[in-house]
Amino acid sequence: MEDMSNYPLELTGPDVPMVRFMNVTKSYGALVVLDKLDLDVAPGEMVTIIGPSGSGKTTVLRMLMTLEPINGGVIYVDGQPLTHMPRGGRLVPADARHLRKVRASIGMCFQQFNLFPHMTALQNCMEGPVQVLGLSRAEARARSEELLELVGMIDKKDQHPSRLSGGQQQRVAIARALAMRPKVMLFDEVTSALDPEVIGEVTAVIRKLVAEHNLTMLMVTHQMGFARDISDRICFFFGGRIEEQGPPDVLFGSPRRDRTRQFLSAVKEAI
Repeated sequence: MEDMSNYPLELTGPDVPMVRFMNVTKSYGALVVLDKLDLDVAPGEMVTIIGPSGSGKTTVLRMLMTLEPINGGVIYVDGQPLTHMPRGGRLVPADARHLRKVRASIGMCFQQFNLFPHMTALQNCMEGPVQVLGLSRAEARARSEELLELVGMIDKKDQHPSRLSGGQQQRVAIARALAMRPKVMLFDEVTSALDPEVIGEVTAVIRKLVAEHNLTMLMVTHQMGFARDISDRICFFFGGRIEEQGPPDVLFGSPRRDRTRQFLSAVKEAI
């Protein structure tokens, strides 16, 4: 049993990160996927995670969405523990109610769009604010129409997902996640299931979010050129750890670690 007395009940001070992974471990039996990960993401920062398959990239996002339990350490969101909760002056594993409460500040877009097939684009965006946040249907409609306008999909608001292209569905999925007013947005390979000619539709939307909204964002992608253009910081994962991190120009231009150079050499045609 891990000694939780080493972990603060909450993060305080002038520079509290929006996301903190503190000594976080994730394993499946003998396979260690994340090995005592320490990672801070500042409010409003755009961090992109790159690395070879199996390096733990998507696991980071899935643990933030509480889709995967952790085996050690603590994850904090906006100063509050996500994976644990205070009880009797110490941290204990979070119950379902606490997970729901803290997770409400996190939005995620997946590789597969996960839209409700029986609902229109507008209805998809309205469902969460009405059912989870308790907004009136009028408030939810106004918010959802504003976001569909933002992602360039207002003219398709009455269409069902089956009538939309992959790029259009992904833009609706982004609007749906934003409708919940998250403080943190997660993007997991959001362009990987798309045809090359529509990837630009989705990357343009994410660029707009970065430029116009003070969202904290974590993205996993294989699109190196996009990562270079959009990110404040790149983290290269290897073997369940951050092998190297830094501003895009530094990490792509003059990586220090051999494993980083090897990876970037293999994908250099994409940069």
